[in-house]
Amino acid sequence: MPMTIDEIAEAVAGRVVPAAGGAHDGGVALHVVSDSRQIRRGSVFVAIKGERVDGHDYVQGAGAAGALAAIVDHVMPDADVAQIVVGHTVEALGKLAQANIVRRRATGKPFTIVAITGSVGKTTTKDLLKQLLGQLGPTVAPVGSFNNEIGLPLTALSVGEDTRYFVAEMGASHIGEIAHLTAIAPPDMAVVLKVGVAHLGEFGSVERIAQAKSEIVRGLVSDGVAVLNADDPHVEAMADIAPGSVLRFGVDGANTDTHALFARDVSVDENDRPSFTLVAGADEKERAQVRMAIPGAHNVMNALAAATVAHSLGMPLDEIARVLGEQRRISPHRMAVSQVALGEAHFTLIDDSFNANPDSMRAGLDGLARWAGRPKPYRVAVLGAMLELGGDERELHRSIGAYAAGLGVDYVIAVGSPTDSSLDALAGALAEGALGAREQVSVDWVHDTDQANALVTDIAREHDGTVVLLKGSHASGLSALAERWSADEGKAIRERDVK
Repeated sequence: MPMTIDEIAEAVAGRVVPAAGGAHDGGVALHVVSDSRQIRRGSVFVAIKGERVDGHDYVQGAGAAGALAAIVDHVMPDADVAQIVVGHTVEALGKLAQANIVRRRATGKPFTIVAITGSVGKTTTKDLLKQLLGQLGPTVAPVGSFNNEIGLPLTALSVGEDTRYFVAEMGASHIGEIAHLTAIAPPDMAVVLKVGVAHLGEFGSVERIAQAKSEIVRGLVSDGVAVLNADDPHVEAMADIAPGSVLRFGVDGANTDTHALFARDVSVDENDRPSFTLVAGADEKERAQVRMAIPGAHNVMNALAAATVAHSLGMPLDEIARVLGEQRRISPHRMAVSQVALGEAHFTLIDDSFNANPDSMRAGLDGLARWAGRPKPYRVAVLGAMLELGGDERELHRSIGAYAAGLGVDYVIAVGSPTDSSLDALAGALAEGALGAREQVSVDWVHDTDQANALVTDIAREHDGTVVLLKGSHASGLSALAERWSADEGKAIRERDVK
């Protein structure tokens, strides 16, 4: 919501230093950015020092680009923009976002914050819920996975006077992180998807991960609603700390008497797109058939979570089913299916390369194993390392390699790194697990994405119906390989058009 420089300075407890050559002009800020390339007229630029880039280096010239002010932790001499000096710019960003949410609530207009967390599925659930709630009123949600102490405040600052719903994704890599995020944007509804082993190395145990995720329930407003996955015992246990009512979702038939919304008769088609009967209440009187356009049976749980929220806010099941069935695109690198043609090499790509942990690895591999069609698919799993898994990381990687081979995958390519010996060793453990599980599977351990690219290209030339799953941590570089294939295919198409 619009603020003057003085109002911003008060919100962040900062000191205003006028631009070189005079006092600030008292204009109104309209938006906040942390990337200098996104500055436009009326922006406030938050200078954040990162691992590779220091935003303070871009304060000079921010005024010429249209910025009204810059939030800094030290004065930059001769800057062409007013500077608001604070002790820590990331903390100031959070305070400013918190002030924006307070101002939105103070309007008295209906406004609901729905926060989502879980070891897997946060971003897909956020994408689905954004589309559902968008049918009910103006909805703000993050782009991609803006779910940390920088991304969440930036999204919260895009909430305006007419915003009806704010879908907030909240991630955690340590205890207290979600508590901090809920202090910025206290949710009216808190969705908990799953307690898995992502960041196990940081937390030390699944119980500690559950503790971190439970902070989203503890952070609810006084009468807030907890929306819980009743099929996960660690999540279901959070009902005991909910301050208000509890809604449940799931697919486990043993739990359906307690579910607000659940799925019956789950099936997938030959392209791994799930269908199910969406049922409300233990009496099952309200039903709707859902045929999802995005692949992955694991996305049934994500759809159920989003549907539970939308249904509780007044959307009928048949409307929920319609919207879920229309969603063909979600955030990039999440089970995105495309056709790749590189010269004589043609293959179907399942790009799930945004990030990886053991739970999401198994889900992606399940999707690859279910892929059907004619000719019979030749299934290739291109897998990178998973990070932050603690002392058992090598055994966990071996188990994933064995899991891939056990599913009947035809080829496992484990992608390491020529510069990071740890990543390379974890890829080696993946390959070792696949080799030890099944003799019929072909396995290669490669050391960069160039080698993976060459190998996949050769495989696709030799096997009609090749289907390739890309799955690994961001550090593995597999998302860049997906983008490379997309760019190479586009280049080939343009060259054919020219000819």
